[in-house]
Amino acid sequence: MKHLTMALLTAITLATMPAAAKDRTVTLRIIQTSDVHGYFFPYDFINRKPLRGSLARVSTYVNDLRKTYGDNLILLDNGDILQGQPTCYYTNYVKTDLPNVAAEVINYMGYDAETFGNHDVETGHAVYDKWIKEVKCPMLGANIIETSTGKPYVPPYTILERSGVRIAILGMLTPAIPSWLNEELWSGLRFDDMVKSAKYWMQHLRENEHPDVVIGLFHSGWDGGIVTDEYVEDASQLVAREVPGFDLILYGHDHTQHKEVVRNNEGGDVLCLDPSCNALQVCDATIKVTIGKRKKVTRKEVTGTIVSVADLPIDQQFVEHFQPTIDSVKAYVDRKIGEFENTIYTRDCYFGNAAFTDFIHDLQLQITGADISFNAPLSFDISIKAGPVYISDMFNLYRFENLLYVVRMTGEEVRKHLEMSYDLWVNTMKSPDDHIMLLSDEDRDDKQRFMFKNLAFNFDSAAGIDYEVDVTKPDGEKVRILRMSNGEPFDETKWYNVAMNSYRGNGGGELLTKGAGIPREELKNRIIYQSERDQRHYLTQEIEKAGRMNPQAHHNWRFVPEEWTLPAIERDRKLLFPKK
Repeated sequence: MKHLTMALLTAITLATMPAAAKDRTVTLRIIQTSDVHGYFFPYDFINRKPLRGSLARVSTYVNDLRKTYGDNLILLDNGDILQGQPTCYYTNYVKTDLPNVAAEVINYMGYDAETFGNHDVETGHAVYDKWIKEVKCPMLGANIIETSTGKPYVPPYTILERSGVRIAILGMLTPAIPSWLNEELWSGLRFDDMVKSAKYWMQHLRENEHPDVVIGLFHSGWDGGIVTDEYVEDASQLVAREVPGFDLILYGHDHTQHKEVVRNNEGGDVLCLDPSCNALQVCDATIKVTIGKRKKVTRKEVTGTIVSVADLPIDQQFVEHFQPTIDSVKAYVDRKIGEFENTIYTRDCYFGNAAFTDFIHDLQLQITGADISFNAPLSFDISIKAGPVYISDMFNLYRFENLLYVVRMTGEEVRKHLEMSYDLWVNTMKSPDDHIMLLSDEDRDDKQRFMFKNLAFNFDSAAGIDYEVDVTKPDGEKVRILRMSNGEPFDETKWYNVAMNSYRGNGGGELLTKGAGIPREELKNRIIYQSERDQRHYLTQEIEKAGRMNPQAHHNWRFVPEEWTLPAIERDRKLLFPKK
């Protein structure tokens, strides 16, 4: 009996003891949007037609995944959400008493974290500080430093707990902001090198947070951006290679769909994904985390791809929720402000004088009284049709919320500025059969370069001077300025007042610094006029004043020798715009 009792007790004890811990696997699904640029709703407020890419379709995709993954679905945005479609402009600048629509959309969709983009900073403190307060998820920026405290202006990272897995998300922004934007827009801030910041915060995470998974959320492109002594614009690849510890890097800014696995300098692999822009695609990654005894991670498997959402059904509940906002923005953009007697096209701007570019030149000179105007095409291929002109058309006429500057420059600096512009723009022709445009050897679909080797928004032409661009000459010797357009001599030793946008005036594209040779620290002292409002605002005012306008090309400059350039222009026009 005694032995029976002992056996029974032993059996009961074994039955009540916990079973040996087994490995378990947690599956995380991570979705990232980037460079949404106001494409929230399935309607293009600029061109007033249905839209393929939109967060209304992303919402459908995310809602379906949440049915399977629940809280293990992590939704992230990577910035440049406050600028683009008029939807953003409406609550940024027109109806500032309303909640920011970008914050409302982020909150409605249940995003888990978001980073700053450069175009978010471009809206200025009044807009983005309000936006930060209204967004319910963490707004990240490890390398955005408040100069008065030396600490990050917003949280550098956030920690998420999902099914026992500890996930760190570290956010950073391209540090090139001071070279693009007026200091008033980012006063009290500095933007640190991304590699240095990532190394610092990775060490901090390891020592203080002990995450199982680390995700980088970077508003900085892969490569090919501007590199100066002060900054590297596109540093996501550098961080992936030089800062071990990331399991996944989700990035953006360069509008280029990209997927690559990078081997870091400790021999580990990190998956890097970029969804491009305008909510046409999302990054979709899966991280399987195996947890063994003592709750230690024994294995991580990271996979991912880029998924098109353009043809998914629209989330009708999403649209219904925001219908009052949609109706208000439609009413705003549908307001008629004037009439054009002819249609103007940005595609003409690449091949010589164009009514589109020269119309903006005219208004810049008219508004400022400057001697010379610089301007570049900001969109690859859009037009404003003859007939009624609406507020919506103004977002095609002028894509960004740049200010208008007047900068003091010598004649020599003006010429050198244009030399660099045309060196970026046109080929050095060695025979009549060569391309006249400087085209890429790669098929780049990054929504900025298209087939050009360089960024077209740095292809400045000038008004107020008559000049020739000899495409048979080497770089730095192509531009010959003949005279001022009013007939006066052009003097390389004389000082001129030059109208341009604030992006260019702050050093954007390096045409003033690397091209004209003006030291970056001197640029601020050269600015003698700065508009209070964005350039689009003043262009709208001028059209409303005139009522009816007839934009025409000036014919103040040309590509030479024309026996080579005219046939080459026709060839390259057909190559770049085959259906036009």
